[in-house]
Amino acid sequence: MLRREHTARLLAACALTLLIACEAEKPSTAQVAASAPPAKSLRPPELEAPPRRGMAWIPGGALVAGSPVNSFPRVADQEMAGLQVILQGFYIDVFAYPNEEGAIPLTNVTQAEAQTLCEQRDKRLCSELEWERACKGPDNRTYEYGDQYRADVCGTGSPPTLSPSGLRVGCKSDYGVYDLHGGVWEWTSSPWGRGSNRDLWTIRGGDGVQGRLLGRCANARPRPSDHKSGTIGFRCCAGPRNEAEVVLDVVGKKGLEAKDRPDREFMQRLVEVMPPEAERDLGKQKFVPDRLWFWRPIGNEELVVVGGCARAPKLQSCGVIVGRQSLDSMKALAWVSTGHWFPSLHPETDPKDLWILGGDEVGRYKRLIAYAWGEVRLGEKERRLPKLPPKKKKKSKAKR
Repeated sequence: MLRREHTARLLAACALTLLIACEAEKPSTAQVAASAPPAKSLRPPELEAPPRRGMAWIPGGALVAGSPVNSFPRVADQEMAGLQVILQGFYIDVFAYPNEEGAIPLTNVTQAEAQTLCEQRDKRLCSELEWERACKGPDNRTYEYGDQYRADVCGTGSPPTLSPSGLRVGCKSDYGVYDLHGGVWEWTSSPWGRGSNRDLWTIRGGDGVQGRLLGRCANARPRPSDHKSGTIGFRCCAGPRNEAEVVLDVVGKKGLEAKDRPDREFMQRLVEVMPPEAERDLGKQKFVPDRLWFWRPIGNEELVVVGGCARAPKLQSCGVIVGRQSLDSMKALAWVSTGHWFPSLHPETDPKDLWILGGDEVGRYKRLIAYAWGEVRLGEKERRLPKLPPKKKKKSKAKR
């Protein structure tokens, strides 16, 4: 009996010794984490692309192509309406060709010559949407430096000039791409897919007196592929080309169309978002919409114009509201008072211009309503007052 108890105790002691030894050799949580194989990265694989000399890596992601419908400035017949396009990662030159800081960009080349020079460096021309993504950065900004226009950052607002690359250190996108605006225009490998049957190709960047418009990342211009200019150069991209392109159907007959039987409920939707200046002109009187026009100043842009009056005991106050319908919402763009006259619209030769007639205590007048890059601008009152007969000179009495 004693021998059996001794054997049991001996076995228990051995088991305890083995357990302690095993616990001692068991790795800690930190040791497990250190010795375990690295987990697969959750980042897109394009973020881990190797660096390439003189080029910026643009990771794959979503480009908000073009400009949203109610943004300004915007060219509706040349830009996508803020649509999301998924692009794969690619490389782009930091500077315009020859891609050297301090060098003057090469110009006076056709699109084919630009493509050949890129191929000689084992690269290619960028597509226009690749160019736009490199400009807008990961946050899809309007300009490479932000959403508010600043002429001083890239020196925009004047005809394009040849300046050394990298001269303006602040003129770069969040991806580190320099001089996309303020200097030369740049060839892309993209056809001008905006409803034209001509052999036109897209250039991006550049400069001009309309800096706020031209300095945007979404801005583009068409040129024949064999065109040469001292203000057009290029920069190269590398990696598999993204095949996504701008394909824009330009629709809508330009001009002004009056509706003989206007939809009252439709007009009321624009009245409900009436601008504050209209409320100041009309006072507490209720505005009654009575006329409806559709104004198409350019392709892919249709504005709504509602005319009417607020009837008062003595003199009525009249005018028009200009707005834009976007999906199920309505946005007012301008209010134009016509004084005591019921509004009358008259188109100009240019469909982007309208004349509106009005009258007040002084007399009749006309005002220009002009469409510019998605915005409505108003001219001053122009009057044609009747000429008064010249005053008769008093005859001086003869001296006696």
